[in-house]
Amino acid sequence: MLLNGKVGIVYGLANRHSLAWHITKALSAAGARLVITYQHERFAPKLKKLLENLNSTPLMLPCDLTDDAQIENVYKQIKKEFPRLDFIVHSVAYANKEDLMGQFVETSREGFNLALETSAYSLIAVTRPAIPLMTDGGSIVTLSYLGSQRVIPNYNVMGVAKSALESSVRYLAHDLGEQGIRINALSPGPVNTLSARGIKGFTGFLHHVGENAPLRRNTEGSDVGNAALFLASDLSKGITGETIFVDAGYHTKG
Repeated sequence: MLLNGKVGIVYGLANRHSLAWHITKALSAAGARLVITYQHERFAPKLKKLLENLNSTPLMLPCDLTDDAQIENVYKQIKKEFPRLDFIVHSVAYANKEDLMGQFVETSREGFNLALETSAYSLIAVTRPAIPLMTDGGSIVTLSYLGSQRVIPNYNVMGVAKSALESSVRYLAHDLGEQGIRINALSPGPVNTLSARGIKGFTGFLHHVGENAPLRRNTEGSDVGNAALFLASDLSKGITGETIFVDAGYHTKG
């Protein structure tokens, strides 16, 4: 029960296939009290049914991460329900489908801004108003991908957004360290999620990674969940500003 008595919020849980769900399960099983956000009311019924599988029922709150007022309201509700906030999980990314195919040079201005705001700036947006609630310090975990550091065909503008996300992690780690707040990114290998399937050629790349990673297998959702649990817990209290790969070792190969 590594997180017994701790309170955390998970942004980005959409369905049972998502990495956020594997993370949520690991955090809940470790004893955490959770807050889960959803973007639109139409998602609430399915999400509520999914959360019935957990050990305890999380607090569900609506939140559009492009709206600062809604983010502020989330933390107002958390302040009413809990004595403090101990960790944040940011599992949020989005790009237009047309910007995830063809050549990166064809990325539109609108598509670039959308990907960067949703996938990178949203981390800053959910961190800033949370700081006053993290009175005992805490941990912030976000999700990146190898495409931030290497060219992955058809990842395109999302790779640039993940580069910005990883850089944001380092700058936020510098800003928040004196307050005992750690922030790190996990960089999983490809996992067969609904969002990943939207990337052209994903299935072939998934097989390639599984055959060529040092562990000779693909990343499993539970691998990511356990790594997030480690970063959310006090076991990682000496780690901040890092991007930690959870990809069966694939990133080590040239």
